[in-house]
Amino acid sequence: MKIAVCDDNENELTRIKELLDAYASCNNQNFIIKCFSSSVELASTAEFEKYDIYILDIIMPVMDGISLAREIRTFDKSSPVIFLTSSPEFAVESYTVKAFNYLLKPVDKIPLYNTIDDIIETFHNEQHDTFIIKNNFGIHKIYLADIVYAEALNRKVILYLKNNEQVVSTDVFSSVCNTLTAHKEFTLPHRSFIVNMNYIRTIDTEKILLNNNKTIPVAQRRVSDIKKQYLEFQMEE
Repeated sequence: MKIAVCDDNENELTRIKELLDAYASCNNQNFIIKCFSSSVELASTAEFEKYDIYILDIIMPVMDGISLAREIRTFDKSSPVIFLTSSPEFAVESYTVKAFNYLLKPVDKIPLYNTIDDIIETFHNEQHDTFIIKNNFGIHKIYLADIVYAEALNRKVILYLKNNEQVVSTDVFSSVCNTLTAHKEFTLPHRSFIVNMNYIRTIDTEKILLNNNKTIPVAQRRVSDIKKQYLEFQMEE
């Protein structure tokens, strides 16, 4: 789990890192902690480097923590944000950027650790149900149940969602396949397509018909395996 900590006070930055290191050691967690003393530096870095948690001081020069969180939310809609501040006056405003929690400084380890506990529990509960993708606009979290199928097209991967939205990923198709096929509902009928079997209506010798009337080609050598996989999936369900 990668954690970005941003505070213009070096002493506070060191203290937070020490607390997180102690938590990781006691709870058998693998934290990669990156510290930033400048909100502008984190803002310019986070768009290209995914973090699982952001811990942000609110009162900082040039760009305060609330503004920094708003900037982060333009390309990362889902990662939890924890705000740190010596004043409670920003509490209400902090939730406009979907803050996970708001801790008063100096930070006591108990509320910090309780917050990390809650995030890890949420993270582990959701990681099996969501898919994180990268594209030119940032990082997106998509629920697996919403993915109807994915297609490799022109060196990009297009994910087609049940609400008819299309999300383009810059990840290579093999990487997307490896992630999705780790979940039993996804099957690979063709080298350029991966399908969520919850949306399959029929399978014949040449194609799969989906509930949205989209047809997906099936490689001849895969027909028997796909039918067997689909039957087993339906029986399990």
